[in-house]
Amino acid sequence: MSYDHVGFIGLGKMGGPMAARLLDHGKSVIVYDIDARSLDAAARKGAKVAKSPAAVAAGTDVICLCLPGLEIVRETAVGANGVCQGGRAKTLVDFSTTGPQFAAELGDDLGKRGITMLDCPISGGVKRAEQGKLTLVVSGAAAAFERVRPLLDIFGKTYYIGAATGQAQMMKLVNNLLSQISTAATYEAFVLGAKAGLDPDVMLDVINDSTGVNNCTLYKMPQSVLPRTFDYGVNMEITYKDITLCMKEADRLGVTMFLGNMARQLWGYGVNHGGAKRDSSTLITCFEEWAGVKVIGKAGRERGA
Repeated sequence: MSYDHVGFIGLGKMGGPMAARLLDHGKSVIVYDIDARSLDAAARKGAKVAKSPAAVAAGTDVICLCLPGLEIVRETAVGANGVCQGGRAKTLVDFSTTGPQFAAELGDDLGKRGITMLDCPISGGVKRAEQGKLTLVVSGAAAAFERVRPLLDIFGKTYYIGAATGQAQMMKLVNNLLSQISTAATYEAFVLGAKAGLDPDVMLDVINDSTGVNNCTLYKMPQSVLPRTFDYGVNMEITYKDITLCMKEADRLGVTMFLGNMARQLWGYGVNHGGAKRDSSTLITCFEEWAGVKVIGKAGRERGA
């Protein structure tokens, strides 16, 4: 089985940079996406373009998926023109966030068709995808993981959770939930401080040197919010989808989630008020609207935001 030839399906904000890293590391990559511009960009970097997921799977042993929703993952993997129809692929690595139950069911389905699935949700954002500094959480057959690990190492740091497909998804949902709760709290706190007359840049410096520091204050606030670029890299509808998947698991397991459900309501409000396709960092504009204030840093003022 060759891992010098890799299939990559889904060339969006995360998948595009990941496929580019494979090319940069000398891999022969065959790609597919429904977006012609993404395919053109990959082709200019040296990728071979296929006309369908089945065509990708006809030319490679290992396939990577990086897709935004559950149904598109299912259709791409086992649909009428999906990976399972290609005839050659033996390993499928799914970087999408789909939830543990879906991943387990899809893994079983693919296994019956002779394809081993590793569920491998990713975390880190677009910039870290470009840099090869993502966090990858993997579950599935240990032997399959060891075979593809050199490929995964191209994308970042890998954590193997165990043989039960879906456990990596659960780990990703738990991490995302914690991240989004802290993000919502950060936005609320900065709006409060701005309303009270505090300088947002000073707030950021103090918090990042104090106990309130978190991923949002370290990265999202300085990179996307204070400059008012709102380009951190993930659409609000994707964040909402991930939190919703997590709350469904909590309900299934009988775990009460006060803060988790509040976070789901907040992102649901943003999605249902025109923010579905907007960057997830724009959630702060909802808090700003409610308070009648904007959180603008020096970089944002210089941009005229």
